[in-house]
Amino acid sequence: MIRKLAVNGFKSLMLDQPIELGRVNCFIGANGVGKSNLLEALGVLGAAANGVVDDESLLRRGVRAGVPRLYKSSFASERTPAHIGISVSGELGQCYRVSLLNPLESPEPSWIYKTEFLSDGSDEIIADGVRNRKNLNPQAGLAALKMVELEESNPAAQLMRALQEYAIYCPNTPTLRGISPDLQSRRPIGLNGGLLAEAFGLLQLHLEDQGERGEDVLEEVLELIDWVADVTITSQAGTLLSPKVPRSKHLLKFTDRFMQKSRNELTAYDASEGALYVLFTAALCLLPQSPKVFAIDNLDQALNPRLVASLTKQLSRWLQHQDPQRQLLFTAHNPAVLDGLDLTDPETRLFAVERNSNGLTCFRRIELTPALQSLNQEYPLSRLWLMGHLGAVPNV
Repeated sequence: MIRKLAVNGFKSLMLDQPIELGRVNCFIGANGVGKSNLLEALGVLGAAANGVVDDESLLRRGVRAGVPRLYKSSFASERTPAHIGISVSGELGQCYRVSLLNPLESPEPSWIYKTEFLSDGSDEIIADGVRNRKNLNPQAGLAALKMVELEESNPAAQLMRALQEYAIYCPNTPTLRGISPDLQSRRPIGLNGGLLAEAFGLLQLHLEDQGERGEDVLEEVLELIDWVADVTITSQAGTLLSPKVPRSKHLLKFTDRFMQKSRNELTAYDASEGALYVLFTAALCLLPQSPKVFAIDNLDQALNPRLVASLTKQLSRWLQHQDPQRQLLFTAHNPAVLDGLDLTDPETRLFAVERNSNGLTCFRRIELTPALQSLNQEYPLSRLWLMGHLGAVPNV
């Protein structure tokens, strides 16, 4: 897992101290404070780890494409850094960091690597000053090339693979329903929720292969959708879907437990959107084909407060079920999310995100101090957030 993330000069992020991450990482705060910027900074680093940083590589990871002047920090109160610097380190001391540049006035298709460093915790694999050599292409990453020389078990190789696979998911209802294409389609599921039916089919097979243990997890997933008796995959819509509705090759078919048996089946086009978001999240957390490290922007959208609290409770368990090293970062605005977080677990971390008086994004980990525990005995965390005890609320 990524244990520390440091960013300097990317959008609103000029962090004095690295952020220390756990398995489940929730970022709360007002709109526009920079929560998504942190997820995108990690996406930029993932592109760098793959060998090239350009619009295509960023879009593939869910980073919003923009001109260089919008990527680089620019504050009236601060000296603008010469380069964008991003670094991560893992549990075994492995580290990857880069400093990147793209001229503001005459941008190039690909960003320039000014420095690049990779270590497995014991040995330097790529040194910071290596970019000074004149015969190197400044737009191509060296660490990505070094991957072929590293054993799979090497901590640096494991960190690089996790970064290369990293993506920011932001599902939307039309794509989850299968009536709109996913602009960034990938396996096992697209960044906007495309291929949801195929992903859930894979999940069913994967969990069934695990016997009783897997069946229990699948039951946990379906229990979150209280009106559902069963979910299956079909390629035959038949009378369930109007011929005027666009459709993908495979469709989700839901069986409603309350409807008459002769008319109790419906597709994702007609099903509750909350059910689709639950299946989407479960597939990402539980499928072995999912990234080791991934982010979901606005995990709580389209979900009832009680449902989102129940879903959040399952995240850490689902992540560990498939892979103890799998890691999730997500943003949220619904206070009910906090009631699903077990802050007594050191691997579950909550961060308040705010802008300081100069406009810079600041991150503060919220821990269960004795004072907060005392308040939490009287009020749930969701209420404490609304009451202003946790910060990260808009000044309106």
